[in-house]
Amino acid sequence: MGIIVANLFITLDGVYQAPGGREEDTEGGFAYGGWQAPVSDDEAGEAIGAEIDRIDALLLGRKTYDIFASFWPHQSDDVGTKFNQVPKFVVSSTLPAADWAGTTVLPDAAAAGRLREEYDQVHMFGSGVLIRALLAADVIDRLHFWLYPVTLGQGKRLFDAGTIPATFRLAEPARTFPKGSVSLVYERAGDVETRDIAAA
Repeated sequence: MGIIVANLFITLDGVYQAPGGREEDTEGGFAYGGWQAPVSDDEAGEAIGAEIDRIDALLLGRKTYDIFASFWPHQSDDVGTKFNQVPKFVVSSTLPAADWAGTTVLPDAAAAGRLREEYDQVHMFGSGVLIRALLAADVIDRLHFWLYPVTLGQGKRLFDAGTIPATFRLAEPARTFPKGSVSLVYERAGDVETRDIAAA
């Protein structure tokens, strides 16, 4: 059985919208597209590249798929080569067909969960709406947060009202990078437990 890993580039205040470019995703009047590069560095970039090397299949939500499909088919660097080679899956109830070669359209989150039966490492990037649906269905095995030292005060956030209560544990040692970003990999550890701090 394989695993589904959700990779998310995220700010200190929980925003994941448009890390890669000014015009990547301006929905809601978002004014800070491209926030990731100024707080990234070569060491963090190498770590992200190593994570991408692990991918056996790529899983995306519809909006992230549209962004990726407009850019990566035209790239021939290591990341572009990897994304173009691996099988790709996009979850959408409205997309009739996918133009990016090697892409299959899945009807819902349940179908996405079955990818673990076919691939060792299914990775997601962005796709916050899909991540929330997969968390609710309990079919995400790892949350890999690439946390950056910046706050934006606006933008799409992963965790909001309606988030499923859960406890997580670190699956790998946290890793820090020269400009202050941190790699944090979590696995589900069960339900939320409560008690008075004095009894801990």
